[in-house]
Amino acid sequence: MRAPRFWWEPSPSLQASLLRPAGILYTSIAAQRMRRQGEKADLPIICIGNFTVGGAGKTPTALAVAKMLEAAGESPAFLSRGYGGRLRGPVQVRSKHTAFDVGDEPILLSKTARTIVSRDRPAGARLAYEMGSTIVIMDDGLQNPSLIKDCAIAVVDGITGIGNRLSLPAGPLRAPMEAQWPTVDAVIVIGNGEPGRQMAEEAARHGKRVFEARLEPPVEAAKALDGKKVLAFAGIGRPEKFFDSLRACGAVIEATHAFPDHHRYKTAELTTLRQEAETHGLLAVTTEKDLARVAAVEDAQPWPDLTVLPVRLRIENEAGLRNLLLRRINERRLRVA
Repeated sequence: MRAPRFWWEPSPSLQASLLRPAGILYTSIAAQRMRRQGEKADLPIICIGNFTVGGAGKTPTALAVAKMLEAAGESPAFLSRGYGGRLRGPVQVRSKHTAFDVGDEPILLSKTARTIVSRDRPAGARLAYEMGSTIVIMDDGLQNPSLIKDCAIAVVDGITGIGNRLSLPAGPLRAPMEAQWPTVDAVIVIGNGEPGRQMAEEAARHGKRVFEARLEPPVEAAKALDGKKVLAFAGIGRPEKFFDSLRACGAVIEATHAFPDHHRYKTAELTTLRQEAETHGLLAVTTEKDLARVAAVEDAQPWPDLTVLPVRLRIENEAGLRNLLLRRINERRLRVA
């Protein structure tokens, strides 16, 4: 699904107003669901989610948190629903799996730490415990009440914030903010923008810790694209964010192709993209998540010169976030002891 533009307008548009009754119904159901009592896992649960649908930077944040906890001596396991994959789980992501099996995000996460896909989140947490993990990092699931969370972090895109502040389908919110604020311990605002600044102020008013961060490509990857004429394509929450990152690297974008989030590429689409790049002498560039889905297309022709621009999260007050996480983890362990 591609998010409609009116979702991200600062005030409700005519389209949003017409959909508002459906949003009120969705809001009621979502809020009631979030009040359900969850199961307490055998391990501390850290949740990385967002208030809205679409890409805000959850996966880079989850990766950064995992590395932070590994450096502190923990053995984290990622837990994902596996959106876009066929396996219900619980199953550990292995090298034999493709994005069509487990989803694109788990493929990316599994390169950093043990990753479990499970539609049943408590069952996935039990598997993580049995495999010797010491922490579970949920990639998404802020609105899922099935597990009690020891620390929940909401990621916000600084450029878009939470859009028109309406719930699906009138806006991008997964649940009304009054139902979401009590479930959150901290907010990470990624990138600069007035919507992000407003969300940071709102979070502070609700007594939540606020951290600022930005997505950056590795220096060598950025240098390799400087001055290159490229064809850029992406099927993520906001493809424009990826295109902007390429421009910041100095790439000369001659053609762009935006697909819906988690787009499942077809052989014909990849052939067309490759032919366009070759015909015009362009370097084809995409995201790490898109590469996982491209690699899953079995009958597609090999594309050895397809280039990926990876991004990593740089947190301004990393020590503060690490201390918050470790404090919540230790508090959980003291309660159990």
